[in-house]
Amino acid sequence: MKKTALNVARHILLFSFVFFALLVSSCKKDTPIEISSPQFDSTSDIQNNYYKTVKIGNQWWMAEDLKVTLFNDSSIIFDGQSDNNWVKNRPSYCLYQNNNLAPGLLYNGFAVLDSRKLAPKGWHIPTDAEWKELEKHIGLSQESADAFGWRGKKEGNKLKTYGRKSWLIINDETWPNNQSGFSADAGSNRLFNGVWGDPGLASTGFWWSATEFDSQKLYYRHLDYKNAAIFRHYENKFYGFSVRCIKDN
Repeated sequence: MKKTALNVARHILLFSFVFFALLVSSCKKDTPIEISSPQFDSTSDIQNNYYKTVKIGNQWWMAEDLKVTLFNDSSIIFDGQSDNNWVKNRPSYCLYQNNNLAPGLLYNGFAVLDSRKLAPKGWHIPTDAEWKELEKHIGLSQESADAFGWRGKKEGNKLKTYGRKSWLIINDETWPNNQSGFSADAGSNRLFNGVWGDPGLASTGFWWSATEFDSQKLYYRHLDYKNAAIFRHYENKFYGFSVRCIKDN
């Protein structure tokens, strides 16, 4: 009788251990994985919009998308919210589908290159080379950084805001961990003809660089909920992408 009771107790103990192990395993995604503790600060633009900033390697980046509607000389950036206004050949901004849940504003390439400056004083829109420096710091090789298309394996996950708040998640491979502290949100985009990017918020994110591929196009970066890597290519300046800023040296 005592032996039977002892065996039952052992089985209960074993079951409890297995259940606890499974519970811990199933909840492991609830805690962000960090390579190191990022160093954070803040900055503001001409309209007193405040932005969290993060040091990644030797660079200071905004950890939020730009949302300013004035250039640094206080001149107004053209409001391209309507389809007709968006297709005009002038520096413009818009809010994705006029949705206040969007992480920031979308700007066309003309606004990015405007001499009145979109970035706050002491900051600038990153060049293609500065994007590469960030990417190499989080794991890309020089060869991968210089390539076009999807590059790397899971480096994109290190840039995306952690968890399900800002990104759709379809499998463990694309689970955002934000190891870098960059905190990229999926703000989608706007096409040259005024059509909104689809899928939209929580699915894709596009960020300009300030480097021209030619007189009509700029380099950019793209993150996607279906892919853990980082996409690099160039696009027409009439498109609307998000903007991150990097601190002047």
